[in-house]
Amino acid sequence: MSATHEVLNQAPPLTGFTTADDPALLEALRRDGGGWGEAEVRELGARAGSQETQEHSRLAEAHPPVLRTHDRFGHRVDEVEFHPAWHALMAAAVESGQHAAPWAQARPGAHLVRAAKFYVWAQAEPGHGCPISMTYAAVPALRAQPELAALYEPLLASRSYDYGLRPPLGKQGLIAGMSMTEKQGGSDVRANTTTAVPAGDGSYVITGHKWFTSAPMSDVFLVLAQTPEGLTCFLMPRVLPDGTRNAMRLQRLKDKLGNRSNASAEIEYERAVAWPVGELGRGVRTIVEMVNMTRLDCVIGSASGMRAGLRQALHHTAHRRAFGAELIDQPLMRNVLADLAVESEAATLLAMRLAAALDASEAGDASEAALRRLALAAGKYWVCKRGSAHAAEALECLGGNGYVEESGMPRLYREAPLLSIWEGSGNVAALDVLRALAKEPAGQAAYFAEVDAAAGADARLDAAAARLRGLLGELSDPHRAQLLARRVAEQLTLVLQGSLLVRHSTPAVADAFCASRLGGEWGHAFGTLPTGADLGPIIDRAVAKDAR
Repeated sequence: MSATHEVLNQAPPLTGFTTADDPALLEALRRDGGGWGEAEVRELGARAGSQETQEHSRLAEAHPPVLRTHDRFGHRVDEVEFHPAWHALMAAAVESGQHAAPWAQARPGAHLVRAAKFYVWAQAEPGHGCPISMTYAAVPALRAQPELAALYEPLLASRSYDYGLRPPLGKQGLIAGMSMTEKQGGSDVRANTTTAVPAGDGSYVITGHKWFTSAPMSDVFLVLAQTPEGLTCFLMPRVLPDGTRNAMRLQRLKDKLGNRSNASAEIEYERAVAWPVGELGRGVRTIVEMVNMTRLDCVIGSASGMRAGLRQALHHTAHRRAFGAELIDQPLMRNVLADLAVESEAATLLAMRLAAALDASEAGDASEAALRRLALAAGKYWVCKRGSAHAAEALECLGGNGYVEESGMPRLYREAPLLSIWEGSGNVAALDVLRALAKEPAGQAAYFAEVDAAAGADARLDAAAARLRGLLGELSDPHRAQLLARRVAEQLTLVLQGSLLVRHSTPAVADAFCASRLGGEWGHAFGTLPTGADLGPIIDRAVAKDAR
C-alpha cells in the first residue's frame, strides 16, 4: 500500500536525554554538601533518559501487576506477578542506592545525594518509587527496636535486589512495605481494629484487615495493630523464619487511577506473626518516622513530575509550528512555559533543601531538625497539590497529542494526585502544620531564620514574610486556626520558596516568582506571569544542557 500522506510538523521522539540536565538540582547538590555524588546522579540521569529505560517504563505501566491468590492445585499462595520491566526498574533503583542505602553511609550529604537520585530516576517511571521510598523510610522507624534493626537494617540498605518469597534473613537484600490504613479509619489510624495478641515467645499474632497495603509483594512490613497497651507498631515478614508463608491473605489489588505499575492491596491477617517495634501502645509515635520520610519523597516525587512534564512541554513546543512560527517562540506559549519552569524550580529547590535539612538533623543540628519538621509538612501540602495543576498544564502544551497515551503525559497526569493523597491528604498535612507550630516553637524560629537569610533582597518577599508573621498570630483560637490551616501551609511554602529562589536561582526566575506568587501579579492559571517578566532567561535555564 502506498503512503497516503507525509507526516509533517510532529515533534521527534524525546530519547537519549538526561534527567540530570537540571541546573537547580546540580547547584543544590554542590551547595549543600552533595557535590561528591554529582557524577553518580549524572550517570543515573542519563540512564533514566535512555531508550531502554523508557521502554521498561512503558511496559511496566502497560502490564500492571496481577494477583495470584492460589496455585493450580488450590493452595493459597498470595503472590503478585510483575512484568520483567518492573524488576529491571527496581533493580536499577536499588543498585543506585535510592532505597535505604544512605542510612548505611556516614558521609555528609548522603541523604541529599539520595534525594537527587530519586528525583532524576522517578522521572522515568514513578510507580516503583513507592516500595523504594518505603524501604528508605522503614529504617528510622525500625531503629526503635535495636535488636530488630541490627538484623534487618543491613539487608534493607543492601544494594542487591533479591526478589522472591523466601525467609528475609536469608536474602541478599530486602524491600519494605507499610500497612496502616483500614476501611473504617483511613488517616485516623487510632480507629484501627486489627488486633495483636502475645504469642508467649516475644512475637505476636495479628488478626484483622488493612484497606490499603502499599507494595504487598515486599519482604517485610511495618504494621499497626491494637494491643492491650494501645496501638502498636510491628514488623511482619511475608515468609516466616522456618520458610512457611505468613498468614497474610491478599484479597484483591486496588484498581487505581494511576500508579498502575505498582501494586496496592487489601489484606486480611489470619493470626499472622509479627514482632513489636518500639514501645507498646506508642505505635503512631514509632511509625511517624516512616511517614515523615515518605512525605519527603512525596515532595521530591512531585518536583520530579513537574520537571518531567516541563521537559516534554519544552521539547514539543520547540518542534511544533503553528500560525507561522515555532510554538516556543510565541509570546503566550512562552509565558506558559516560563510559568511552568518557575513552579518546577521552586519545587526542586524546596525538595533539595528539605533533604539537606535531613542530613543536618541526622548530624545533630536541632535547628535544622525543627525547620524540616515544619517545612516538610507545609511543603507536602503545597508542592504536592501544585503537581496536579502543573501536570495538566504541561499536558495541554502538547494539545491533543498530550491526551494520547503514547505521549506519556496521561501517565504523568494520573500519577500527580497520588503524591498529594499518600501519607496524608491536604487537610491532614495542613493540620500537621498547625501541630508543628503549636508543639515546636523552635520550628517557627528556624523557619524565619531561613527566610530572613534573603531579607532586604526583594521587597515583595519581605512584605510576604511580614504578612505571614501576622497570619501566624491569628492561630490562637483552635477553630479559626483550622479554617486558616490551608492558607498557612500555602504561605509558609511560598515564602520559603521565594527566599530560596532569591538566594540561589537566577534573577529572572526569582523576580518572576516573587512578582507572581508573592506580589499578586498573577492570574489563576499558568501563563499569567506579569508582562514585565523576563521570560527568555527563565526558558533558557529550563532547557540548559549543562549547569557547570
